[in-house]
Amino acid sequence: MAARQTPDTLDIPTRVSTMEEVDRGLKPHQALAEAGRCIFCHDAPCVKGCPVGIDIPGFIRRISQRNMVGAARLIRQSNPFGAVCARVCPSEAQCEKGCTSAGLSEPVAIACLQRYAMDQEMARGIRPVAAAEPTGRKVAVIGAGPAGLACSLALAAAGEAVTLYDRSPQPGGVMRYGIPSYRLPREVLDQEIAWILSAGVQFVPNTEVGRDVDMADLVRQYDAVFIGAGLGEPESPSIPGADVPGVISAYSFLRAAGEPDENTRQQALGEVIAQPLGQVVVLGGGNVAVDAACTALRMGAESVAVAYRRTRAEMPAWAEEVELAEEEGVKLVFLLSPAEVLQAEGKVQGVRMTRMKLAEDDASGRPRPVPSGEPDDTIAADTVVLAFGQAPNESIFSSLPSLARSESGMIAVDADTAATSVAGVFAGGDAVNGGTTVVQAVSEGLRAAEGIRAYLDSVTPARG
Repeated sequence: MAARQTPDTLDIPTRVSTMEEVDRGLKPHQALAEAGRCIFCHDAPCVKGCPVGIDIPGFIRRISQRNMVGAARLIRQSNPFGAVCARVCPSEAQCEKGCTSAGLSEPVAIACLQRYAMDQEMARGIRPVAAAEPTGRKVAVIGAGPAGLACSLALAAAGEAVTLYDRSPQPGGVMRYGIPSYRLPREVLDQEIAWILSAGVQFVPNTEVGRDVDMADLVRQYDAVFIGAGLGEPESPSIPGADVPGVISAYSFLRAAGEPDENTRQQALGEVIAQPLGQVVVLGGGNVAVDAACTALRMGAESVAVAYRRTRAEMPAWAEEVELAEEEGVKLVFLLSPAEVLQAEGKVQGVRMTRMKLAEDDASGRPRPVPSGEPDDTIAADTVVLAFGQAPNESIFSSLPSLARSESGMIAVDADTAATSVAGVFAGGDAVNGGTTVVQAVSEGLRAAEGIRAYLDSVTPARG
Protein backbone atom coordinates (compact mmCIF):
# COMPACT_ATOMS: atom_id res chain seq x y z
CA MET A 1 0.00 0.00 0.00
CA ALA A 2 1.20 3.51 -0.81
CA ALA A 3 2.54 5.73 1.94
CA ARG A 4 0.15 8.02 3.84
CA GLN A 5 0.08 11.59 2.52
CA THR A 6 1.13 14.32 4.95
CA PRO A 7 0.09 17.98 4.62
CA ASP A 8 2.66 20.73 4.82
CA THR A 9 2.88 22.89 7.93
CA LEU A 10 4.12 26.42 8.48
CA ASP A 11 7.81 26.68 9.29
CA ILE A 12 8.42 27.06 13.00
CA PRO A 13 9.68 30.71 13.00
CA THR A 14 6.49 31.74 11.19
CA ARG A 15 4.29 29.59 13.41
CA VAL A 16 5.41 31.15 16.68
CA SER A 17 5.10 34.71 15.38
CA THR A 18 1.55 34.54 14.02
CA MET A 19 -1.87 33.05 14.70
CA GLU A 20 -2.03 31.79 11.11
CA GLU A 21 -3.20 28.20 10.63
CA VAL A 22 -0.31 25.75 11.08
CA ASP A 23 -1.66 22.84 8.99
CA ARG A 24 -1.80 23.86 5.32
CA GLY A 25 -3.98 20.97 4.17
CA LEU A 26 -3.49 18.42 1.41
CA LYS A 27 -2.69 19.48 -2.14
CA PRO A 28 -5.02 18.18 -4.89
CA HIS A 29 -2.66 15.39 -5.99
CA GLN A 30 -2.16 14.37 -2.37
CA ALA A 31 -5.91 14.18 -1.74
CA LEU A 32 -6.41 11.93 -4.75
CA ALA A 33 -3.49 9.72 -3.75
CA GLU A 34 -4.74 9.45 -0.16
CA ALA A 35 -8.28 8.64 -1.29
CA GLY A 36 -6.76 5.83 -3.33
CA ARG A 37 -5.47 4.21 -0.12
CA CYS A 38 -9.00 3.54 1.17
CA ILE A 39 -10.18 -0.05 0.62
CA PHE A 40 -13.87 0.91 1.08
CA CYS A 41 -14.79 -1.60 3.77
CA HIS A 42 -18.37 -2.88 3.68
CA ASP A 43 -18.73 -2.82 7.48
CA ALA A 44 -16.52 0.22 7.92
CA PRO A 45 -15.03 0.55 11.43
CA CYS A 46 -14.22 4.19 10.67
CA VAL A 47 -17.93 5.01 10.54
CA LYS A 48 -18.46 3.31 13.90
CA GLY A 49 -15.64 5.41 15.34
CA CYS A 50 -17.21 8.68 14.19
CA PRO A 51 -19.55 10.17 16.84
CA VAL A 52 -21.87 11.55 14.13
CA GLY A 53 -21.64 8.52 11.85
CA ILE A 54 -20.32 10.18 8.68
CA ASP A 55 -20.34 7.88 5.63
CA ILE A 56 -16.55 7.95 5.42
CA PRO A 57 -16.05 5.37 2.63
CA GLY A 58 -18.77 7.18 0.69
CA PHE A 59 -17.18 10.62 0.81
CA ILE A 60 -13.70 9.23 0.13
CA ARG A 61 -15.04 7.42 -2.93
CA ARG A 62 -16.44 10.73 -4.20
CA ILE A 63 -13.05 12.38 -3.69
CA SER A 64 -11.43 9.59 -5.71
CA GLN A 65 -13.96 10.38 -8.44
CA ARG A 66 -13.00 14.08 -8.22
CA ASN A 67 -16.46 14.96 -6.95
CA MET A 68 -15.31 17.22 -4.13
CA VAL A 69 -18.53 19.12 -3.58
CA GLY A 70 -20.48 15.86 -3.57
CA ALA A 71 -18.07 14.54 -0.93
CA ALA A 72 -18.58 17.66 1.19
CA ARG A 73 -22.35 17.46 0.93
CA LEU A 74 -22.28 13.83 2.04
CA ILE A 75 -20.21 14.85 5.08
CA ARG A 76 -22.53 17.74 5.85
CA GLN A 77 -25.54 15.41 5.92
CA SER A 78 -24.15 14.05 9.19
CA ASN A 79 -22.05 16.94 10.52
CA PRO A 80 -22.88 20.63 10.04
CA PHE A 81 -19.38 21.45 11.28
CA GLY A 82 -17.50 19.25 8.82
CA ALA A 83 -14.75 21.80 8.17
CA VAL A 84 -14.33 22.66 11.85
CA CYS A 85 -14.22 19.05 13.04
CA ALA A 86 -11.75 18.08 10.32
CA ARG A 87 -9.36 20.49 11.99
CA VAL A 88 -9.96 20.12 15.71
CA CYS A 89 -11.19 16.59 16.45
CA PRO A 90 -8.88 13.71 17.46
CA SER A 91 -9.27 11.53 14.37
CA GLU A 92 -6.46 9.27 15.53
CA ALA A 93 -8.63 8.27 18.51
CA GLN A 94 -11.93 8.15 16.61
CA CYS A 95 -12.45 7.39 12.91
CA GLU A 96 -8.83 6.52 12.11
CA LYS A 97 -8.37 4.31 15.15
CA GLY A 98 -10.14 1.32 13.62
CA CYS A 99 -9.12 1.95 10.00
CA THR A 100 -8.57 -1.38 8.25
CA SER A 101 -5.73 0.09 6.21
CA ALA A 102 -3.73 0.41 9.41
CA GLY A 103 -3.23 -3.35 9.29
CA LEU A 104 -1.53 -2.97 5.92
CA SER A 105 0.53 0.17 6.55
CA GLU A 106 -0.99 3.28 8.15
CA PRO A 107 -4.60 4.42 8.60
CA VAL A 108 -6.12 6.55 5.89
CA ALA A 109 -5.79 10.28 6.69
CA ILE A 110 -9.54 10.66 7.07
CA ALA A 111 -9.50 14.07 8.74
CA CYS A 112 -7.18 15.47 6.06
CA LEU A 113 -9.48 14.19 3.32
CA GLN A 114 -12.53 15.57 5.09
CA ARG A 115 -10.88 18.97 5.41
CA TYR A 116 -9.92 18.92 1.73
CA ALA A 117 -13.48 18.23 0.63
CA MET A 118 -15.00 20.81 2.97
CA ASP A 119 -12.53 23.50 1.93
CA GLN A 120 -13.32 22.85 -1.71
CA GLU A 121 -17.02 23.25 -0.97
CA MET A 122 -16.57 26.44 1.04
CA ALA A 123 -14.50 27.98 -1.73
CA ARG A 124 -17.55 27.56 -3.97
CA GLY A 125 -20.12 28.47 -1.34
CA ILE A 126 -22.15 26.14 0.88
CA ARG A 127 -25.53 25.21 -0.56
CA PRO A 128 -28.31 26.87 1.49
CA VAL A 129 -30.41 24.72 3.80
CA ALA A 130 -33.78 23.73 2.34
CA ALA A 131 -36.02 24.21 5.38
CA ALA A 132 -39.35 22.42 5.74
CA GLU A 133 -42.67 24.22 6.06
CA PRO A 134 -43.02 26.03 9.42
CA THR A 135 -44.62 23.91 12.12
CA GLY A 136 -45.83 26.86 14.19
CA ARG A 137 -43.82 25.62 17.19
CA LYS A 138 -41.09 27.54 19.02
CA VAL A 139 -37.87 26.22 20.56
CA ALA A 140 -35.36 28.16 22.69
CA VAL A 141 -31.74 27.06 22.49
CA ILE A 142 -29.41 28.25 25.23
CA GLY A 143 -25.75 28.36 24.23
CA ALA A 144 -24.36 28.97 20.73
CA GLY A 145 -21.57 26.42 20.93
CA PRO A 146 -21.30 23.28 18.78
CA ALA A 147 -24.18 21.47 20.54
CA GLY A 148 -26.53 24.46 20.46
CA LEU A 149 -25.77 25.37 16.86
CA ALA A 150 -26.10 21.78 15.63
CA CYS A 151 -29.41 21.40 17.47
CA SER A 152 -30.63 24.75 16.10
CA LEU A 153 -29.86 23.79 12.52
CA ALA A 154 -31.61 20.42 12.74
CA LEU A 155 -34.70 21.99 14.29
CA ALA A 156 -34.83 24.94 11.87
CA ALA A 157 -34.42 22.63 8.87
CA ALA A 158 -37.40 20.68 10.17
CA GLY A 159 -39.56 23.81 10.28
CA GLU A 160 -39.33 24.67 13.97
CA ALA A 161 -38.89 28.35 14.90
CA VAL A 162 -35.57 28.54 16.78
CA THR A 163 -34.28 31.37 18.96
CA LEU A 164 -30.64 30.90 19.97
CA TYR A 165 -29.41 32.72 23.10
CA ASP A 166 -25.78 33.20 24.08
CA ARG A 167 -23.98 35.34 26.63
CA SER A 168 -21.20 36.22 24.17
CA PRO A 169 -21.38 38.79 21.37
CA GLN A 170 -20.73 36.19 18.67
CA PRO A 171 -21.83 32.57 18.23
CA GLY A 172 -19.39 29.69 18.36
CA GLY A 173 -18.83 28.99 22.05
CA VAL A 174 -15.63 27.03 22.69
CA MET A 175 -14.90 26.91 18.97
CA ARG A 176 -14.52 30.70 18.90
CA TYR A 177 -13.44 31.51 22.44
CA GLY A 178 -11.47 28.42 23.43
CA ILE A 179 -9.70 26.99 20.35
CA PRO A 180 -6.85 29.16 19.03
CA SER A 181 -7.10 30.39 15.45
CA TYR A 182 -3.82 28.71 14.49
CA ARG A 183 -5.79 25.47 14.84
CA LEU A 184 -9.19 26.78 13.72
CA PRO A 185 -9.18 29.84 11.44
CA ARG A 186 -12.08 32.12 12.25
CA GLU A 187 -13.06 32.47 8.59
CA VAL A 188 -13.73 28.71 8.48
CA LEU A 189 -15.80 28.85 11.66
CA ASP A 190 -17.65 31.97 10.53
CA GLN A 191 -18.65 30.44 7.22
CA GLU A 192 -20.13 27.32 8.78
CA ILE A 193 -21.96 29.33 11.45
CA ALA A 194 -23.34 31.76 8.86
CA TRP A 195 -24.66 28.78 6.89
CA ILE A 196 -26.40 27.44 10.01
CA LEU A 197 -27.97 30.77 10.94
CA SER A 198 -29.16 31.24 7.35
CA ALA A 199 -31.56 28.35 7.91
CA GLY A 200 -33.71 30.81 9.84
CA VAL A 201 -32.17 30.60 13.32
CA GLN A 202 -32.64 33.86 15.25
CA PHE A 203 -29.47 34.62 17.23
CA VAL A 204 -29.75 36.73 20.40
CA PRO A 205 -26.24 37.73 21.64
CA ASN A 206 -25.06 39.13 24.98
CA THR A 207 -27.89 37.38 26.80
CA GLU A 208 -27.19 35.19 29.81
CA VAL A 209 -29.85 32.97 31.30
CA GLY A 210 -30.34 33.87 34.95
CA ARG A 211 -29.08 37.41 34.41
CA ASP A 212 -30.81 38.80 31.33
CA VAL A 213 -33.56 36.27 30.86
CA ASP A 214 -35.25 33.93 33.31
CA MET A 215 -35.15 30.20 32.59
CA ALA A 216 -38.66 29.72 33.96
CA ASP A 217 -39.92 32.33 31.48
CA LEU A 218 -38.29 30.48 28.59
CA VAL A 219 -39.87 27.21 29.66
CA ARG A 220 -43.28 28.92 29.73
CA GLN A 221 -42.88 30.88 26.49
CA TYR A 222 -41.44 28.15 24.27
CA ASP A 223 -42.71 24.71 23.33
CA ALA A 224 -39.31 23.21 24.20
CA VAL A 225 -35.90 24.34 25.46
CA PHE A 226 -32.45 22.96 24.70
CA ILE A 227 -29.57 23.70 27.07
CA GLY A 228 -26.15 23.68 25.41
CA ALA A 229 -24.59 26.36 27.59
CA GLY A 230 -21.29 24.59 28.18
CA LEU A 231 -19.34 24.60 31.42
CA GLY A 232 -19.02 27.18 34.16
CA GLU A 233 -16.10 28.95 35.76
CA PRO A 234 -12.56 27.52 35.69
CA GLU A 235 -11.73 25.31 38.64
CA SER A 236 -9.56 27.12 41.18
CA PRO A 237 -7.14 24.81 43.00
CA SER A 238 -6.07 25.83 46.47
CA ILE A 239 -2.44 26.70 45.71
CA PRO A 240 -0.84 29.18 48.10
CA GLY A 241 0.09 32.36 46.25
CA ALA A 242 -2.26 31.71 43.32
CA ASP A 243 -4.01 35.04 43.94
CA VAL A 244 -0.95 37.15 43.10
CA PRO A 245 -0.95 39.23 39.87
CA GLY A 246 0.64 37.19 37.11
CA VAL A 247 -1.38 34.04 37.84
CA ILE A 248 -4.08 33.77 35.18
CA SER A 249 -6.72 31.37 33.91
CA ALA A 250 -5.95 29.56 30.67
CA TYR A 251 -9.54 30.08 29.58
CA SER A 252 -9.43 33.85 30.07
CA PHE A 253 -6.05 33.99 28.34
CA LEU A 254 -7.20 32.01 25.29
CA ARG A 255 -10.38 34.05 25.00
CA ALA A 256 -8.40 37.31 25.02
CA ALA A 257 -5.77 36.01 22.60
CA GLY A 258 -8.52 34.90 20.25
CA GLU A 259 -9.82 38.40 19.58
CA PRO A 260 -9.83 38.92 15.80
CA ASP A 261 -7.92 42.22 15.44
CA GLU A 262 -4.65 43.31 17.02
CA ASN A 263 -5.97 46.35 18.91
CA THR A 264 -8.85 44.45 20.51
CA ARG A 265 -6.54 41.55 21.30
CA GLN A 266 -3.98 43.70 23.06
CA GLN A 267 -6.70 45.45 25.05
CA ALA A 268 -8.24 42.10 26.07
CA LEU A 269 -4.84 40.65 27.00
CA GLY A 270 -4.10 43.75 29.06
CA GLU A 271 -7.24 43.10 31.08
CA VAL A 272 -6.12 39.52 31.75
CA ILE A 273 -2.50 40.25 32.58
CA ALA A 274 -1.05 43.76 32.93
CA GLN A 275 2.61 42.79 32.44
CA PRO A 276 4.85 41.14 29.83
CA LEU A 277 4.43 37.35 29.81
CA GLY A 278 8.15 36.72 30.29
CA GLN A 279 8.82 33.15 31.41
CA VAL A 280 5.55 31.23 31.40
CA VAL A 281 4.64 28.06 33.29
CA VAL A 282 1.38 26.34 32.37
CA LEU A 283 -0.02 24.01 35.02
CA GLY A 284 -2.07 21.14 33.58
CA GLY A 285 -1.84 18.41 30.95
CA GLY A 286 -4.91 18.71 28.74
CA ASN A 287 -5.55 20.30 25.38
CA VAL A 288 -6.32 23.65 27.02
CA ALA A 289 -2.90 23.61 28.68
CA VAL A 290 -1.15 22.87 25.39
CA ASP A 291 -3.19 25.49 23.54
CA ALA A 292 -2.35 28.08 26.20
CA ALA A 293 1.35 27.19 26.00
CA CYS A 294 1.54 27.54 22.20
CA THR A 295 -0.53 30.72 22.31
CA ALA A 296 1.82 32.21 24.92
CA LEU A 297 4.71 31.72 22.52
CA ARG A 298 2.75 33.54 19.83
CA MET A 299 1.95 36.36 22.25
CA GLY A 300 5.65 37.00 22.89
CA ALA A 301 6.59 34.81 25.87
CA GLU A 302 10.34 34.39 26.42
CA SER A 303 9.93 30.71 27.24
CA VAL A 304 7.08 28.33 28.02
CA ALA A 305 6.96 25.16 30.11
CA VAL A 306 4.02 22.85 30.75
CA ALA A 307 4.15 21.11 34.12
CA TYR A 308 2.03 17.98 34.59
CA ARG A 309 1.68 15.79 37.65
CA ARG A 310 1.68 12.49 35.75
CA THR A 311 3.86 11.32 32.85
CA ARG A 312 3.56 11.98 29.15
CA ALA A 313 1.69 8.70 28.64
CA GLU A 314 -1.17 9.91 30.87
CA MET A 315 -1.53 13.40 29.38
CA PRO A 316 -5.14 14.00 28.31
CA ALA A 317 -3.88 16.28 25.52
CA TRP A 318 -3.83 14.77 22.06
CA ALA A 319 -0.45 13.38 21.05
CA GLU A 320 -0.28 15.33 17.79
CA GLU A 321 -0.84 18.65 19.58
CA VAL A 322 1.80 17.80 22.18
CA GLU A 323 4.31 16.98 19.43
CA LEU A 324 3.60 20.27 17.65
CA ALA A 325 4.07 22.15 20.92
CA GLU A 326 7.46 20.55 21.46
CA GLU A 327 8.46 21.41 17.89
CA GLU A 328 7.70 25.04 18.65
CA GLY A 329 9.86 25.05 21.76
CA VAL A 330 7.43 24.33 24.58
CA LYS A 331 9.19 22.42 27.35
CA LEU A 332 7.31 19.56 29.03
CA VAL A 333 8.09 18.58 32.61
CA PHE A 334 6.42 15.65 34.31
CA LEU A 335 5.68 14.22 37.75
CA LEU A 336 5.49 17.69 39.27
CA SER A 337 2.51 19.10 41.17
CA PRO A 338 2.25 22.78 42.18
CA ALA A 339 2.76 23.38 45.89
CA GLU A 340 3.13 27.16 45.98
CA VAL A 341 3.39 30.14 43.67
CA LEU A 342 6.50 32.01 44.74
CA GLN A 343 6.38 35.79 44.79
CA ALA A 344 8.35 38.86 45.74
CA GLU A 345 7.02 42.40 46.00
CA GLY A 346 3.68 41.27 44.65
CA LYS A 347 5.11 39.68 41.50
CA VAL A 348 5.39 36.04 40.48
CA GLN A 349 8.90 34.63 40.80
CA GLY A 350 8.24 30.96 40.14
CA VAL A 351 6.41 27.83 41.25
CA ARG A 352 7.54 25.43 43.94
CA MET A 353 6.69 21.95 42.73
CA THR A 354 6.23 18.73 44.68
CA ARG A 355 7.88 15.76 43.01
CA MET A 356 5.40 12.97 42.34
CA LYS A 357 5.37 9.27 41.56
CA LEU A 358 2.60 7.09 40.16
CA ALA A 359 0.60 4.73 42.34
CA GLU A 360 -2.49 2.58 41.68
CA ASP A 361 -5.13 3.73 39.21
CA ASP A 362 -7.68 6.29 40.37
CA ALA A 363 -11.31 6.77 39.27
CA SER A 364 -10.16 8.13 35.90
CA GLY A 365 -8.42 4.86 35.09
CA ARG A 366 -5.00 6.51 35.14
CA PRO A 367 -2.23 5.95 37.71
CA ARG A 368 -2.75 8.18 40.73
CA PRO A 369 0.05 10.70 41.35
CA VAL A 370 1.34 10.79 44.93
CA PRO A 371 4.26 12.67 46.51
CA SER A 372 7.53 10.82 45.96
CA GLY A 373 9.23 12.14 49.07
CA GLU A 374 12.05 13.70 47.04
CA PRO A 375 13.01 17.35 47.58
CA ASP A 376 10.76 19.94 45.96
CA ASP A 377 11.71 21.50 42.65
CA THR A 378 11.36 25.16 41.61
CA ILE A 379 10.50 26.46 38.16
CA ALA A 380 11.23 30.14 37.52
CA ALA A 381 8.28 32.06 36.11
CA ASP A 382 6.93 35.54 35.51
CA THR A 383 3.48 34.25 34.52
CA VAL A 384 1.62 31.16 35.74
CA VAL A 385 -1.28 29.85 33.67
CA LEU A 386 -3.82 27.61 35.39
CA ALA A 387 -5.40 24.96 33.14
CA PHE A 388 -7.23 22.64 35.52
CA GLY A 389 -10.63 22.27 33.87
CA GLN A 390 -14.00 23.90 34.48
CA ALA A 391 -16.80 23.39 36.97
CA PRO A 392 -20.44 22.68 36.07
CA ASN A 393 -22.47 25.66 34.87
CA GLU A 394 -24.10 26.60 38.16
CA SER A 395 -26.09 29.48 36.67
CA ILE A 396 -28.22 26.94 34.81
CA PHE A 397 -28.99 24.97 37.96
CA SER A 398 -29.75 28.08 40.00
CA SER A 399 -32.14 29.33 37.30
CA LEU A 400 -33.90 25.96 37.10
CA PRO A 401 -33.63 24.32 40.55
CA SER A 402 -35.64 21.23 39.57
CA LEU A 403 -33.01 20.25 36.98
CA ALA A 404 -31.46 16.95 38.06
CA ARG A 405 -27.71 16.39 38.14
CA SER A 406 -25.69 13.39 37.03
CA GLU A 407 -23.16 11.71 39.33
CA SER A 408 -20.48 14.00 37.92
CA GLY A 409 -22.51 17.10 38.79
CA MET A 410 -23.51 17.87 35.20
CA ILE A 411 -27.03 17.96 33.76
CA ALA A 412 -28.59 14.49 33.83
CA VAL A 413 -30.26 13.47 30.55
CA ASP A 414 -31.90 10.45 28.97
CA ALA A 415 -29.25 8.72 26.85
CA ASP A 416 -31.60 8.25 23.89
CA THR A 417 -33.61 11.48 23.82
CA ALA A 418 -31.42 14.00 25.73
CA ALA A 419 -34.47 14.86 27.85
CA THR A 420 -33.75 16.26 31.32
CA SER A 421 -35.78 15.82 34.48
CA VAL A 422 -37.87 18.87 33.51
CA ALA A 423 -40.61 18.26 30.95
CA GLY A 424 -39.85 19.94 27.63
CA VAL A 425 -36.24 20.72 28.56
CA PHE A 426 -33.37 18.93 26.81
CA ALA A 427 -29.59 19.25 27.08
CA GLY A 428 -26.32 18.24 25.46
CA GLY A 429 -22.68 19.12 24.93
CA ASP A 430 -20.22 20.04 27.66
CA ALA A 431 -23.03 20.90 30.09
CA VAL A 432 -23.85 17.19 30.04
CA ASN A 433 -20.61 15.36 29.24
CA GLY A 434 -18.25 17.59 31.22
CA GLY A 435 -16.20 18.59 28.19
CA THR A 436 -15.03 16.18 25.49
CA THR A 437 -14.75 17.04 21.79
CA VAL A 438 -16.49 19.36 19.34
CA VAL A 439 -17.81 16.44 17.32
CA GLN A 440 -19.23 14.79 20.46
CA ALA A 441 -21.08 18.01 21.27
CA VAL A 442 -22.40 18.15 17.70
CA SER A 443 -23.59 14.56 18.02
CA GLU A 444 -25.42 15.33 21.26
CA GLY A 445 -27.01 18.44 19.78
CA LEU A 446 -28.30 16.47 16.80
CA ARG A 447 -29.62 13.69 19.01
CA ALA A 448 -31.39 16.23 21.20
CA ALA A 449 -33.04 17.75 18.13
CA GLU A 450 -34.53 14.34 17.33
CA GLY A 451 -35.71 14.01 20.93
CA ILE A 452 -37.23 17.49 20.88
CA ARG A 453 -39.14 16.86 17.66
CA ALA A 454 -40.49 13.55 18.98
CA TYR A 455 -41.55 15.30 22.19
CA LEU A 456 -43.20 18.17 20.30
CA ASP A 457 -45.06 15.76 18.02
CA SER A 458 -46.47 14.05 21.10
CA VAL A 459 -47.61 17.16 22.95
CA THR A 460 -47.87 20.00 20.42
CA PRO A 461 -48.89 18.89 16.91
CA ALA A 462 -47.54 21.02 14.08
CA ARG A 463 -49.69 24.08 13.51
CA GLY A 464 -48.42 24.91 10.01
